[in-house]
Amino acid sequence: MVQEAVELPSGDMMPTLGLGTWRLQGSEGLRAIRAALEMGYRHIDTAEMYENQETVGEAVRDRDRQALFITSKVTPQHLRHGDVIATCEAALLEMGIDYIDLYLIHWPNPDVPMEQTFDALARLVELGRIRNAGVSNFQSERLSRALGISSVPIANNQVELHPFLYQRDLIRLCHDNGVSVTAYCPLARGKVFRHPTLRRIGEEHGRTPGQVALRWLLQKGCIVIPRSLKERHLRENMQVYDWSLSEPDVAAIDDIPERLRLINPEFEEFGE
Repeated sequence: MVQEAVELPSGDMMPTLGLGTWRLQGSEGLRAIRAALEMGYRHIDTAEMYENQETVGEAVRDRDRQALFITSKVTPQHLRHGDVIATCEAALLEMGIDYIDLYLIHWPNPDVPMEQTFDALARLVELGRIRNAGVSNFQSERLSRALGISSVPIANNQVELHPFLYQRDLIRLCHDNGVSVTAYCPLARGKVFRHPTLRRIGEEHGRTPGQVALRWLLQKGCIVIPRSLKERHLRENMQVYDWSLSEPDVAAIDDIPERLRLINPEFEEFGE
């Protein structure tokens, strides 16, 4: 599979299609990750919080490490300097790899000074334990502050993005500052398949509503990490590169009025 990629500040190339692995655990998760790798996926997204880094490690064992792009994340409970270092080292051991391509702060923690966390991420880059540092679930105000604090480039911000949560101002802020954007829940946990606008556009292109949603995000310059256990859906999610949406298609999706945040732990900055 030919994958488009985004160049990060380090010069590393991050594939724009990845496999989200939340809830991909045990033998079932292992089968799904291995199936995705066999199909041609090269970007695997995991996290300390997912409790599946060992499964990811088993799936990528005996693969060409340099051909893979592995993202992981540190939980908000482990953002103090020493905890970040220890958590990363534990992740490397669990996955049986020498480095992580992209290591993210999974959620902000207002009780831990960001300086501590970013100093630890810079140290991990210096040690070669991670190649790129970034954040997740950072809204505009917090991201702006982080950009002024971090001594290493913030390579990525992973946030919830789909046609029912089009965070255009946040995307613009990221791109204006050289921060790539990864969309999690890009299919809105299946809700895109029932929306009439996405169904209509899909029928016009001979594509599924899910493929339409992924293509829309790609055309916004985002990286997508849909999750699936089913091989048919894994293959469908790959088929997003040899066609494109028209400007009217994109505008129609931009104008979907629904506003739905699926992942909302009631952090203050998510108040809308």
